[in-house]
Amino acid sequence: TLRGFRATFRVVLTILIIFVSIPTNASPHPEVPDNESSATCEDLQTCPSSSSSSTTTTTIGSDDDNTTTINTNNKMLYSIILPTYNERDNLPLIAQFLHDTFAQSALPYEIVVVDDSSPDNTLEVAKSLQKIFTEERFRIVSRPGKLGLGSAYSAGLKASSGDRIILMDADLSHHPKFIPQMISVMDDTNNNNDDDDDTNKKKKPDIVSGTRYRPGGGVAGWDAFRKLTSCGANFLATFLLSTGGASDLTGSFRLYERAALEEILPRVQSRGYAFQMEILVRAHRAGMRIGEVPITFVDRIYGESKLGANEIVMYLKGLLTLFLTT
Repeated sequence: TLRGFRATFRVVLTILIIFVSIPTNASPHPEVPDNESSATCEDLQTCPSSSSSSTTTTTIGSDDDNTTTINTNNKMLYSIILPTYNERDNLPLIAQFLHDTFAQSALPYEIVVVDDSSPDNTLEVAKSLQKIFTEERFRIVSRPGKLGLGSAYSAGLKASSGDRIILMDADLSHHPKFIPQMISVMDDTNNNNDDDDDTNKKKKPDIVSGTRYRPGGGVAGWDAFRKLTSCGANFLATFLLSTGGASDLTGSFRLYERAALEEILPRVQSRGYAFQMEILVRAHRAGMRIGEVPITFVDRIYGESKLGANEIVMYLKGLLTLFLTT
């Protein structure tokens, strides 16, 4: 019965809250060699060009010797929104990786950094990068304090000009090398996870999500505790919520059609890690198509993880709210 199911669900939530409060001595960060130094703006050896080439398709090799073919004749502008808080060491690296990826793919792009007054002077590093990439390609939104991930995306979206929007972390957990595959999936009418009729299946995905939980995906640099926490959180979300078959509800590496993100974002009310799963829940309810690309999530090298017991408890509360209201 529904009453019995809800009682069982409360027990599971209680066990998880107790579990995530148990301390662990294992370090979640891979060791960095002693001769490894923090990256600075001067480390960028390739100056971005303000012009973009015009080609029909670009074929890119991947790690498993397969190829990804991208249609570059549509002239779409891609906006990459990077929320930052204490990412001064990672920001130059992710900016260079993004430039290399889009230059190889011959696709126009812009980077939008949304910084919440990072005490490590991330904003100053961003301003230095802006001088290298130019203001047209590298935009900065500076905010007075930590105002939340959802509002950071909204602020970045308002400052962006792209036809398609990429949301990803700035801490190198999401490697830009997967972006060409995500674009290819979005351009393919046969790629979506919904089990609807053949007519609807011919529609291109509105969202392409990077997933750790499909064959070919995974994580690196995590200890057993964090892997168990992540798998448990994602299992609960996929079991309790309707998302059209999406396998990674808590991931934040996604490609959106601009119109889709503009429609969904104002409706999302969750905070913290529950924010990501609510986007997919509301996208599915709105009839949007969701495609997926297997990715490898790599734990950050520089800086501290922002995942803690408070964030996990907030996630569980958000999950319960979505379960009861959607």
